Amino acid sequence: MKPSNLFNKDDRGVSPVIGVILMVAITVILAAVIGTFVLGLGDQIGGSATAGVSVDGDNVTLANGGTADYVYVVDSGGATVGSSNLTSVGDTIDLTTATNGAPYQIIAVSESGEETLLRTVE
Repeated sequence: MKPSNLFNKDDRGVSPVIGVILMVAITVILAAVIGTFVLGLGDQIGGSATAGVSVDGDNVTLANGGTADYVYVVDSGGATVGSSNLTSVGDTIDLTTATNGAPYQIIAVSESGEETLLRTVE
């Protein structure tokens, strides 16, 4: 064997192997970063307020508090209607004189202040 052939190496496959290893490493790191971001985001999302109300003519009654802190009614102009909010099951607001037959919306509010439209009454 010639002495010049002793230290010759076949380096033809080294670059593609290093490239593949780097691509796999980058993919794993990106998956970890994106996974952490997505899983952490779930804790920050609050649920919308839910409540059950019954409407009988111009009377709105809170039938089920659900996750709402309170429920209130607004007229078509956005002004609050009624003298108080519905906070306990059985609370009722009489809207006979307040709405004069105009449409109104019933809105639930969660503890965080997020408002959810429960119903529009025409």
